[in-house]
Amino acid sequence: MSVNIKTRDELVGQNVPDVVFHTRQGDAWKDVSTADLFKGKTVAVFSLPGAFTPTCSSTHLPRYNELAKEFYARGVDTIACISVNDTFVMNAWLADQEAENIVVVPDGNGEFTKGMGMLVSKDQLGFGDRSWRYSMLVKDGKIEEVFIEPVKEGDPFEVSDADTMLKHIDPNWKAQESVAIFTKPGCQYCAKAKELLAEKGLAYEEIVLGKDASTTSVRAITGKTSAPQVFIGGKYIGGSEELEKYFA
Repeated sequence: MSVNIKTRDELVGQNVPDVVFHTRQGDAWKDVSTADLFKGKTVAVFSLPGAFTPTCSSTHLPRYNELAKEFYARGVDTIACISVNDTFVMNAWLADQEAENIVVVPDGNGEFTKGMGMLVSKDQLGFGDRSWRYSMLVKDGKIEEVFIEPVKEGDPFEVSDADTMLKHIDPNWKAQESVAIFTKPGCQYCAKAKELLAEKGLAYEEIVLGKDASTTSVRAITGKTSAPQVFIGGKYIGGSEELEKYFA
């Protein structure tokens, strides 16, 4: 497999490419420059082959969104996702992912990605030119660190993940166990359980019954139809009372 991309040593200490991104915000076009994104800021960037693609949608973007508060607490101002897609595709993907903590950057012409030395051909997939997968920490426009996926067949995803970036920023950081909670609209016990999770400083994914899942799903997983139902680190905890006992 022949891929011509820049190395870490070629990028660290360099300024990010000076380009203008053509974005659609609401019903109007708005040009966003590199300076708008990076000047005077600490930015965690991750770049990927394309919106709506499997690894990008299931793991890469969701994990950065999930850990956003951890990044912010450690001095990161913005988490930006760059892809060689147009602004309409990127905006639709962001809405579909409900990733409110991520700023999507449409590099539709591939100018930024080419300037980074990360533009590769994916003609074999019908994608045309796309970005190689990588992440970087940028301070005031200068690349402090970059994690570039190894050149191998397929779509490697080994080092550009959110956890690796956080461990670079804070070597003492440890990932919390993943938390998911099934809730129902207007449920006071659900609100109580969410408050308790927040008090413990735990980020969680909320799955709203009737919107994100059905009672059939909850019954199949837990044997119950009531809400809330909480899972922590792959372990079934139960409802709000069981959650209180768990923390006690």
